[in-house]
Amino acid sequence: MYRDHQVVRGLEFPVLKGLDLEVPDGAVVTVLGESGSGKTTLLRMIAGFDRPDAGTIVIDGQVVDSADRFVPPERRRIGYVAQEGDLFPHLTVAKNIAFGLPRRERGTGHVDELLDLVGLGGLGKRYPHQLSGGQQQRVALARALAPRPQVVGEVIAWQAAGIN
Repeated sequence: MYRDHQVVRGLEFPVLKGLDLEVPDGAVVTVLGESGSGKTTLLRMIAGFDRPDAGTIVIDGQVVDSADRFVPPERRRIGYVAQEGDLFPHLTVAKNIAFGLPRRERGTGHVDELLDLVGLGGLGKRYPHQLSGGQQQRVALARALAPRPQVVGEVIAWQAAGIN
């Protein structure tokens, strides 16, 4: 998979050119690079939010993006967590996590399990503004895990931690 060019503020420059990445099942991968090197673009292309100019994206043996095939993001079973978390401010933590679940799964205890998994058990009735930034990020991670995706991608702001 690769992207020849990306347009940013009217400027064109190569991003992810010549990238070839294979991740075995169950592996945890960290993508490091300078600001603007394409880390977020890579995750957005895998999730289906952006498309490569050329190349192929294959997930679990199925082509999800190529010159003649495109599987939309909602059919890829990808959990994606943006740097900002993108929580709905008018929904409780529990309702934010349950947002992408079918109605029949919302009251099954799955949300409580996810809250416990991310260390936020008992906070389901709070609203995002009542949480710290780190807690909000964990809610966003739990929401990405809720539909039991095959792949989870998280964009972490290393710059905020003093790492680049």
